Amino acid sequence: MPKQIILAAHFPGVNNTTVWSDPEAGSQIDFASFKHLARTAERGKFDFFFLAEGLRLREQRGLIHDLDVVGRPDTLTVLAGLAAVTTHLGLAGTLNATFHEPYELARQLATLDHLSGGRAAWNVVTSSGPFFGENFRKGGFLDYADRYTRAGEFIDTARELWDSWEPLAPDRDAGFFADTGTFRHAGPQFDIGGRFGVPKSPQGHPVILQAGDSDGGRELAAAKADAIFSRHHQLEDGREFYRDVKARLSRYGREPDSLKIIPGVSFVLGDTLADAQEKAHHIRRQQVSPQTAILLLEQVWNTDLSAYDAEGPLPEIDPQVDAESIIQGRAAQHADRLATAAEWRGIAEQKSLSIRELIIEVTGRQSFIGTPATVAAELDEYVQTDACDGFILVPHLTPGGLDDFVDGVVPLLQERGVFRTEYESTTLRGNLGLA
Repeated sequence: MPKQIILAAHFPGVNNTTVWSDPEAGSQIDFASFKHLARTAERGKFDFFFLAEGLRLREQRGLIHDLDVVGRPDTLTVLAGLAAVTTHLGLAGTLNATFHEPYELARQLATLDHLSGGRAAWNVVTSSGPFFGENFRKGGFLDYADRYTRAGEFIDTARELWDSWEPLAPDRDAGFFADTGTFRHAGPQFDIGGRFGVPKSPQGHPVILQAGDSDGGRELAAAKADAIFSRHHQLEDGREFYRDVKARLSRYGREPDSLKIIPGVSFVLGDTLADAQEKAHHIRRQQVSPQTAILLLEQVWNTDLSAYDAEGPLPEIDPQVDAESIIQGRAAQHADRLATAAEWRGIAEQKSLSIRELIIEVTGRQSFIGTPATVAAELDEYVQTDACDGFILVPHLTPGGLDDFVDGVVPLLQERGVFRTEYESTTLRGNLGLA
């Protein structure tokens, strides 16, 4: 039997992947946008809806980054709203293990799991820098090396809280129950005890996703997670990541299928390959406006380049390597600015590229470009040859960017026998094939 493909829908975040200038682009904060994407995903029988989170608006040159002006709504509030307008779709939220506390977050996730009938998922992420901590009155709070230590114990503690109730409700006529909800955790990161206020949820534990790609992140996923949100979306790169992470599972007494690997990918569909490629070229130029090109170049040069023409050549000056970073709140940083600048100069010189053309060349591009039939075949090849277990689709438009995929690609995957035609379970764990 062929492997079944996992599909999830990523609500386009506040970044240069999202096209704001397209006439079909809608609000990033209106509930109608969240509802449209979630209902489209459920119509396509997707496994879950995925929502990212930002704990603070990014800054560049001391100003709020232009792409962030829409704001960052609260993850759990949005997912609770979506629980009321969907019936089978999983609801996955990115929630930080550095600044939340176990009782608080375990209670919120268990509540979401009850409200949705067993469809909650938690994407565990960490933050180490003081820029984020200032919003929580904790300053730097954790060194980089300690953040996965806290995250691992956080997951363990949350599971202890979720397990503090028996799966079945007690007999109402039997009186009071001394042990119901009682918990005690004493560890290096958390020392808490009391009673957990939420009964066992429909799927026992919300599904745990993890998004870290470092060695520490991979090890945390192998030990604790049900799925990894991976950035490895090229075929050979994906296979290598798949082999590495799956091989770690045996250290923790786990089977290979107990951890799902699901990269985030983008797509462009057309009536022909040429049509799709033309659309992809147009989308890339929408994603990298002149202003965006300068902002992304500044992240390497680490200096104000606002006076430069994005359609002109690269700056002759070298990056500022000793000065404090002008970027705050962005996950991707360039470790060696001089080396990156030298590499980019070589590409620009060889291909005669302007700043904007270079940024289009060196930053992310669509993962799958083609007709619905060719894209369906490629997605199937990735899963059947162990490059991944499925995909988190990141459309470039809010909220209708998933519509064509559901209408065009999903039926072809169903014809191949690699994707469901109906939901098999009422819980997210059941649909993902997790214990």
